[in-house]
Amino acid sequence: MSDLVQIDAKFEPRIVAFFCNWCTYLAADLAGTSRIKYAPNTRVIRVMCSGRVDPQFVLDAFAKGADGVLIGGCHPNDCHYQEGNYKALRRFHLLKRMVRQMGIEEERLRLEWISAAEGDRVRVVIDDMVEKIRALGPLKRQPAAEPAAEEVTAA
Repeated sequence: MSDLVQIDAKFEPRIVAFFCNWCTYLAADLAGTSRIKYAPNTRVIRVMCSGRVDPQFVLDAFAKGADGVLIGGCHPNDCHYQEGNYKALRRFHLLKRMVRQMGIEEERLRLEWISAAEGDRVRVVIDDMVEKIRALGPLKRQPAAEPAAEEVTAA
């Protein structure tokens, strides 16, 4: 039993963050240049707009080892592409249903509006997400199903 406790104590979540180039990515840059310390568990991927985050990107992140996915975009009515963040919000609601149906806890997927001037908010959001994912534990992935015999022999 103590081995299980040690394994959980050593668990550090891996979070993939898709950040909008114009707001959230600049906020993360501001946090860095301001020497604001936050959990190092996040790997940031810059996208031109949060509306460009394809649902497949999120599903691939979970499939390839991410314990959580964070999407960051401009505040509503502040998108550099007019309606990109509304598109991201619609996709986010779709993704929440999809991950729930796949057996993944909804708390592992998060959408946040963070402007370029909110460097401290990046710290708050990332630290909060890391703590929540740490409390949930590692994502339990199902092994890939073996192909059916007729699929293997079909030419």
